[in-house]
Formats: sequence, structure tokens, C-alpha cells
Amino acid sequence: MDEEKKENLKQRAKHNGQRLKAFFCWVLLSVGIGAVIGGGVGTLFYYTLQWCTQIRMQHSWLLYLLPLGGLFIVWLYHICGVKKSRGTDLVLLAIRSPQPLPARMAPLIFAATGITHLFGGSAGREGAALQIGGSLAYGTGRLFKLDEKSLHIVTMCGMGAVFSALFGMPVVAGVFALEVISVGEMYYSALVPVCISSVLASGIAQKLGAKPAHFVIAAMPGGIHLQTAMQTALLAALCGLVAILFCRVLHLAGKLYTRFLPNQYIRVLVGSALIIGITLLAGTTDYEGAGGNVIARAICGQARPEAFLMKILLTALTLGAGFKGGEIVPSFFIGATFGCWMGGLLGLNPGLAAAIGLISLFCGVVNCPITALLLGCSMFGYSGAPYFFLACAISYALSGYTGLYAEQTILYSKFHAKFINKKAE
Repeated sequence: MDEEKKENLKQRAKHNGQRLKAFFCWVLLSVGIGAVIGGGVGTLFYYTLQWCTQIRMQHSWLLYLLPLGGLFIVWLYHICGVKKSRGTDLVLLAIRSPQPLPARMAPLIFAATGITHLFGGSAGREGAALQIGGSLAYGTGRLFKLDEKSLHIVTMCGMGAVFSALFGMPVVAGVFALEVISVGEMYYSALVPVCISSVLASGIAQKLGAKPAHFVIAAMPGGIHLQTAMQTALLAALCGLVAILFCRVLHLAGKLYTRFLPNQYIRVLVGSALIIGITLLAGTTDYEGAGGNVIARAICGQARPEAFLMKILLTALTLGAGFKGGEIVPSFFIGATFGCWMGGLLGLNPGLAAAIGLISLFCGVVNCPITALLLGCSMFGYSGAPYFFLACAISYALSGYTGLYAEQTILYSKFHAKFINKKAE
């Protein structure tokens, strides 16, 4: 019996030693990813896009060079052997399967997103951040000869790190990396490394001058008011429908471009012409780039009624034509402007309504309610948490199974306690 106890103690000691070894290995690896990929590359990407935006705003004639920028992007992908770019979907697929992530994805999407923003394409930046972080971290894992399961974890670390450096919200970035792949299942095995890499990346980026997104809403209600809660619920429900519209238009634009303009060079030229023409007809540069200044105005209670529809159209035309970027910041724009306008009609303070609209639409298009709730608290403060929670829940349910990413898996029904395991529509 004593011998058996000794053997059990030895086995426990061995297992505990293996766990500690794995823990410290992941700590070291995630520190490296957070510092180099997130803090280094992520901060460089942040300042590159800042520079592109400033130059474009100073020289409005750069919009007319959008066709040349588009042709260069198509040519760049062609000479690098990328015939069809699956973007963020490829990153999500690589986390769930043995699908490899090519190392060339990072420099390609870095350059292409900068070009899109410089010449006035309507796109965001977070899709690029996920691809840059994911592909560089995956390459790092291959360099250290990690096994397939560990490569999945290290890819999530890279996603969270660059996203965190770009937006300055490490909690949001880390949870998003864990939540977005399979809705209904969190990858808790990646919790420690993703947390460390996201926090470190954000800290380094802010030390280097990157500014996190944060807004102050003067009319944020204290406590819980039934009328405000009902208005929030109705606005969130409408945002869920707008989220479906946004996703449908994005997917439809891509299909129509491919069907009627199979040649990528002609496609990007036609798309550029449409973007330039609509921008000139609109008479404003508000829809170029990510539109951060418009989001800020909406939070202050100022938004044009048609702004959300124009952003949906121009983002779909931009990304469908072959330009690069992301869809999440455009979803912020659409949600904030729609919320500001519609919230005023519903009797909500326009600034508070813009915040609720931003959170609700983001939740509806990415199917990540926990991330959306944390986003609202990080951007607007925790006093509005009950309303943000309500908005996220309703938007998540009423947006159905639509989503920005075709490779996102929704594991459980939104309406029944049922395992469905289906792709986002």
C-alpha cells in the first residue's frame, strides 16, 4: 500500500511539473507575441493608418487615384500567388482545422489596407489586424515547431495582440479572439496566453503614443429606468435588423462583382468608379476610410439620417471590389449614426442612443455578445452596463444567424437549448 501511495505521489508530482512547465512556456511565448507582434507590428500598423488618414484628409484629390491603388492591390496579390483572398475567414478556419496560414498574408494585408485608406476606400482596419496578428503568430508557432493544437492557441494570441494594440482595449480584444471563432464555446485553454499578449500589446502601444477609443456621454442615466430600458430594447431590435441588412449587402456585393466582373482588374476599376461617383454625389468625405470622426460626432448627438445607409453601400462596394480593410469599424459607424438618428425619434438622448446603436450593431454582425458588452463598458463607461447588456442580448437574438465571417461557427441555437453547429450566413 505504501508503495502504491508513493507511486501516486510521484505521478501527481510529474503531472504538476508538466503543467507548470507548459504554463511558463506559454507565458514566455505570449510575452514575445505581445511585445513584438502586438506592441511592435500592431503599433506600426496603427501609425501607418493614422498617417494615411491624415494625408487623405489634407489632399482630397487622392480619391481620384483610387483606381490606381486598386490595380496595385490586385497586382500585388497576384504576384504573391494569392488568387483568392479569404481574409479573416482563413484565420478562423486555421484555428479550427489543420488549414495553414501563409506568412505572406501579414505584409500583403498591411500594405493593401494602407492603400485603401490612403485613397479613400470605405473600410475599417480590424479585419487586417486579425489577419496580421494571426498569420505572424502562426508563423512564430511554426518556427518553434508547435503542434497543431498549440498553433491554434498561438494564432489567437496574435489576433488579440494586434487588435489590442490598434484599439487600446485589451479586455475586449482578448475576449473577442476567444469568442469569435465558435459562438457558444470559449477557448479557455488559450485564456492565459491571449490575456498576457493582449494586455502587453496594449500597454506598449499606449507607451508609444497610441490612443484608445473612449467617449464620455453626458446624458448617461444613473440607475435603471423602465422607460429608458424599453427604448433601448426597441432600438436594439431595430439594430439587429440593420445588422442583417449590412451582412446581406456585403455578401451580395461580393457575389455580384464576381458574377458580372470575373476579371479582378476590371472589377476593381468598376468598383473604384462607383465609389468615386457616389462620394462626389454625396458631397462629403465622411464615408471615406473608417469614419472615426463621424462616429465621434454621432456620440455627440449629430448624425445625418442617410449616413448609415451610405456607409453600408460604400463599404460593400469597396470590399467587394477587392480593396482591403475590415468591416467592424464600419459597423461602429453604421450603428452609431443609425442609433443617433433613430434614438432621437424614439425619445432617447441621441448620444446615448448612438452608443447603444454602436454596441448593438457590432454584436449583431459578429455574434459576440460578451465582447460587445465589454466594448460598451470600455468605450462609454460602466454606468451604462445594464442598458448595454440588454441591447447586446436583444440584438444577438434578433440578428439571427447572419454574420460577417462565413467561417464563424454558431454551435447553439439562439432560441432553443439545442446544438446546431452551423456556419454564419
